[in-house]
Amino acid sequence: MANPVELLRRADALVAERKPAQALEALAPLLSDEPDSRSVLELAGRAYFARAQLDRAERSFARLVELDPTDAYARFALGRVAERRSRRTEAVGHYRIAVALDPRPEYRQRLDDLERQAS
Repeated sequence: MANPVELLRRADALVAERKPAQALEALAPLLSDEPDSRSVLELAGRAYFARAQLDRAERSFARLVELDPTDAYARFALGRVAERRSRRTEAVGHYRIAVALDPRPEYRQRLDDLERQAS
């Protein structure tokens, strides 16, 4: 197997280049060998989300939250998945937690936008 760090870097670059299928191919050995690696789960979740494989994305991000309930990005990503599935109430809940854990402007903006749409 190739160096895990190299595989992660390659997969990250492929996700950034909007090539999620290739990113998942690069991650395949790591998904098998290190299924609870937070870095692997996050990258896989991002790639699945980009491919609209929402069940898989949701499982990846939910597992991240199981491993670390204070992972603000995983909460935000679960919100994105829920929002894409038109589960707005659930999305708002995840966004609120993400903002409480890490008040990044992009988390706050997404929460504000969704709450504004609801009113």
